[in-house]
Amino acid sequence: MIGLPFRCAWAAVAAVCLSVSCAWAADDKITVELNKFEVGESGACQAFFLFRNNTEQTFEGFEMSLAILDQNGVIDRLLTIDAAPLNATRTALKLFEIPEIQCPMISEILVHDIGSCKPQNADEADCFPLIDLISRTDAKLVF
Repeated sequence: MIGLPFRCAWAAVAAVCLSVSCAWAADDKITVELNKFEVGESGACQAFFLFRNNTEQTFEGFEMSLAILDQNGVIDRLLTIDAAPLNATRTALKLFEIPEIQCPMISEILVHDIGSCKPQNADEADCFPLIDLISRTDAKLVF
């Protein structure tokens, strides 16, 4: 039989857990997919990204800072991309130019910061827990 002190402690823990609201549900994610590279008209590498917003929030601000690593694993350049707006429960295609590097020379793209993650009509949020990364290219997309 469970003693009264244990039941009271368990009830207190349950009350605290219920009173803490999570900002996002566990399955609410934004998938950032590096879908493909293509050489642009200027000769620069173009990166095609898909942003799958599986949340119920529209993001009026969504900016990521990326480090582009060459075939030797050395940071070639830093790049900031602005993917906003990201509409709720929608997928957006965004195209970004990565200047002065050939696509096959990119070994990895590191998402090192999320400069802006602003849900519509809300304050800036920490979106790192929301993001899943996928790459369909030879280059890795990582945190």
